[in-house]
Amino acid sequence: MLRLTVSALCAFGFVCSVSAANAGECPGNPNALGTSRVIAVDPAEHARLGTMQYGETLPLADKEVVLTFDDGPLPPYTNRILDALAAECVKATFFTVGRMARAYPDVLRRVYAEGHTIGTHSQNHPMIFNKMALTRVQAEVEDGIGSVAAAIGNPKGVAPFFRIPGLARSQAVETYLEDRGLMLWSADFPADDWTHIDGNEVLRRAIRRIEFKGKGILLLHDIQPATVHALPGLLRELKARGYRIVHVVPASIEHPKTATMPQDWIFEPSRRGWPRTEPTAAKAALSTPRPATAPVQPATPELRSAIKPEGTGATLESLDSTQSITFRRHKAKLHLSRPAFLPPLVLSN
Repeated sequence: MLRLTVSALCAFGFVCSVSAANAGECPGNPNALGTSRVIAVDPAEHARLGTMQYGETLPLADKEVVLTFDDGPLPPYTNRILDALAAECVKATFFTVGRMARAYPDVLRRVYAEGHTIGTHSQNHPMIFNKMALTRVQAEVEDGIGSVAAAIGNPKGVAPFFRIPGLARSQAVETYLEDRGLMLWSADFPADDWTHIDGNEVLRRAIRRIEFKGKGILLLHDIQPATVHALPGLLRELKARGYRIVHVVPASIEHPKTATMPQDWIFEPSRRGWPRTEPTAAKAALSTPRPATAPVQPATPELRSAIKPEGTGATLESLDSTQSITFRRHKAKLHLSRPAFLPPLVLSN
């Protein structure tokens, strides 16, 4: 298959206008976390990222974090995620589901207009990418990219970044995505926000895992109410602990590839693995008060009929010292449909 290199993408006019927003430059919030820098990456050179599954990750310095959100857009949750990011002048990467983009194009256009990177996450979010026929995988990938491009009204605004639903990879899928010119994103740590935990626990797990590794790609979901509750406190806590946010974009004429050394993409071996006991630094109490204001309604019945769970789901069960993932199969509903069944959420205006 033909590999689409960055130069080929540029030839087709791929552009992405972004800039770093330092804390002191954040309107109305001089104490904001901000976005410390932007790095531009070439999928042709580093096609697979995230130590949860791969040997390479982004070339981050200590105490640098990249925020990623999966499965949206979904109002009101994605809107509140965007509000929290805007309040701190933080940029993130959104891995968007094609069907959700078609259902809520206005929300996705806001993601695009506010300068976040938009990658893709398949058309329908099937959790069995590792078992599907390659022709079906290709349809999911291509349809997802097409739906996201149509929703934002600009094919050039879709980054060549892809995350496999449920991280359910196979060699054939990985080879296809790499040949397609897509950078395959796993993550360095999740916050388990798709499970039945509240915002305080999402925050606790995120900070614990970030502190253990010291840097990396955080996996979150912008369709989860617990994430909405956790995010403002998470951003404040990262600021208090001296962490910095990095925004990632595809290399282009406007954003030349960030100069790196090969070793910059390899995570320090001594810090690989997963904490078996609670790190001392993570035992500090995290204060995340929830303001009591007007309730926000959960997802509409229309979404319930639009998003159909498919087959069995998969949850992250454990991470061993080599960063491999084992999945526990179960008959629970796909986490993409969970907001439709949750009670009303109380959030600040």
